[in-house]
This record gives sequence, structure tokens and C-alpha cells, in this order.
Amino acid sequence: METPQKIRHGTVEWFDMVGTIMVKGAERAGLPADLSISLVERYTDGIALPGGMVPGLRFEIVTGKPSFRVGAYPDERADLLVEISAAAAKTLNTLQSADPRYRVALDEFVQRGEMRVAGDITRLGDWLGAAHDPIVARTK
Repeated sequence: METPQKIRHGTVEWFDMVGTIMVKGAERAGLPADLSISLVERYTDGIALPGGMVPGLRFEIVTGKPSFRVGAYPDERADLLVEISAAAAKTLNTLQSADPRYRVALDEFVQRGEMRVAGDITRLGDWLGAAHDPIVARTK
């Protein structure tokens, strides 16, 4: 089996890879045609992107069709909002979901305020969790 190309965490190319994996996962999940939901994940620190954006992405499902945009605006709103430090994101995106350290790190980041989640992320469905390990496999 071919080893996937690793992409440096937090780069524009990396967010593009993440969005692509999320879209493919959502498409395979057979989303209901009436599902419309938005997710913004943005880093609370890091190098600004062009156009006033910060590192992150906007992922949307509009009438069952997923899409994404690399970059997030600092005050951008969505149904689901994840704000996380770049260091916390890198830690989580280098640990497989079955690794016991993943859950411990996730809980610690939330407790310390390095990660904040607004909205019910489970509304996206099980496919989102399944996207995590392929992202880890491509992250350096």
C-alpha cells in the first residue's frame, strides 16, 4: 500500500487536505438531502492569511452537498464553532483516535480553554470522527 504524502500541519495545503478528506467522508456518508449545517474551525493564534482570514476552515453542508473553504474570518459565525490554539490542534492531529493520549489531550485542552466548541458537533454525524485518522496519516 502506498504511503500518503505528509503535509506540514497548519499550512494552507494542510487545511486544503483536511477539507478534501471531510468532503469525501461526508459524500460517502450519504447525507440527507435536507441537511444544511455549517462548521467553522479557526486557530486562535498563528500567521494571518490573505484577505483578513486566520488559519482554519469553513465547512458547509447545504441541502446535503458538502463543501469547504480554507481560512476563517476572526469573527465568522457558523452552526458549529471550534476555536483552538495551533499547538493544541497539532497535538490532536498527530494522535490517532484509538491512542489513549488523544482523549486525554482533548479533555485537557478543553479544560484549559485552548479549545472551545460551540454547538453540537455530533449533528454532523459519525463520518466526521472517521475523518480524523486519515488526516493524522497525512500530517507532519
